[in-house]
Amino acid sequence: MSDGDVGLLSPVSASPVVAALTGDRAVLAAILAVEAGWASVLEKAGLAPAGSAAVVDAAADVDRYDVAGIAVRAQGGANPVIPLLADLRAEVKALDTDGVGAVRAVHTSLTSQDVLDSALMLLAKNTVTALLADLRGITTALAAMAEQHAETLCVGRSLTQHSLPFTFGLKAAQWFHGLAAAARRLEAAELPLQTGGAAGTLAAATVLTRDSVETPFDLSGNLAAHLGLAAAPGPWHTNRLAVTALGDALTAVTDALGKIASDVLFLSRPEVGELGEPRAAGRGVSSAMPQKQNPVLSVLVRSAALQAPNLAAQLHLAAANFNDERPDGAWHSEWLAFRQLLRLALGSAGHLRELAEGLQVFPDAMRRNLELSGPLLLSEGVSAAVAPLLEERDGHSGKQQLQEVVDRTLKAPSAEQSATYRRLLREAVPVSALPDERLEELLDPASYLGQAAEISRRILAAFPDFARTPTKTDPNGDPRG
Repeated sequence: MSDGDVGLLSPVSASPVVAALTGDRAVLAAILAVEAGWASVLEKAGLAPAGSAAVVDAAADVDRYDVAGIAVRAQGGANPVIPLLADLRAEVKALDTDGVGAVRAVHTSLTSQDVLDSALMLLAKNTVTALLADLRGITTALAAMAEQHAETLCVGRSLTQHSLPFTFGLKAAQWFHGLAAAARRLEAAELPLQTGGAAGTLAAATVLTRDSVETPFDLSGNLAAHLGLAAAPGPWHTNRLAVTALGDALTAVTDALGKIASDVLFLSRPEVGELGEPRAAGRGVSSAMPQKQNPVLSVLVRSAALQAPNLAAQLHLAAANFNDERPDGAWHSEWLAFRQLLRLALGSAGHLRELAEGLQVFPDAMRRNLELSGPLLLSEGVSAAVAPLLEERDGHSGKQQLQEVVDRTLKAPSAEQSATYRRLLREAVPVSALPDERLEELLDPASYLGQAAEISRRILAAFPDFARTPTKTDPNGDPRG
């Protein structure tokens, strides 16, 4: 049994998918992929012995290495690349049975930061691909929810209080909007390769390519293409915008997920009862209360949203303290925060996807809660329509007279407020100015929804690629099928 971190205290990201994409083995595999890719680029350029790339590639099998041992030995050079290189070179020599000199292709002209920065970008690329697949699953479910419940009445809430009539379709569309916008930002994040050499001047690569038709920039571009990363215009050892921009994009995702989770947590309270999480055996249980069905999917997602901003802040703090041409501890402080952001975003998206695809919606409860405020909920609309019909009375404008009706109504017991408001309103406004039919129309919640349906339509139309169902042949679809 491994003694490593398996997520015991981070259940939001304790999943096989997250571990496979962001765990220590995944980090080591990414480092090895960078080294193997570099060997391939050098051989194709005629800068490494023929056949060396195949040997290095065979040696770059993560199962050949002791991850825990490398972690301990990394203390000697303050990063894991240095001890891994010693082991990789030993493996290459052992596998080079034809004596092609493949070890000369290992790490030539690179520095540790080149390899680790590139490896973390490769790790991010793989993770973001899976994350975007989950985000598309969520947005597809939310888009369907918005359309299905376009006319499902509920109450809007402002500063914890009932505000105006609303629709659950618009609430789902607003969830969709926040998440689709964040996902689009994540899609646009650039993940660049790093190949600056010891001090970011490409000096060693310049010597290496002195007699070659290839330049150091050609080699960098070829490796970027090999790994599926962006080619940077130059080394970015101490310019960390690529890291902070991705961190910010990931945090925007957890923000959007957290907003949905927070709403579900409130709306699934027994006394509200408008939504319910999908049920699964053994989920939501309490250690002490058998009757409990805790909304744990939302709890886990919200926990990630509460952690992510501080991790993004750590990346910015590090970026602002990258000194000289190769940094000291600031770089080292970046790694865990960067990886944890990837883990939290991917883990919480997986939970929210299950939540969105199985969310229980209870329109009857929504209507019941809407009616708690009774016709008072329509007082804004009533005032806008009726105030111009009233003549000034005792120095009070029509708007002031209607406010007095509301104020007097609120003094009545809660159970009597609906009837009181109707009576006082009828007394304040003559039938000649406001016929009974018109009054009833004004007091119908469905009559005061503004542009709710059009807002929802516009939101979904603005992100068509996030509103449709991904398919296996879709290049934007789920890479895991």
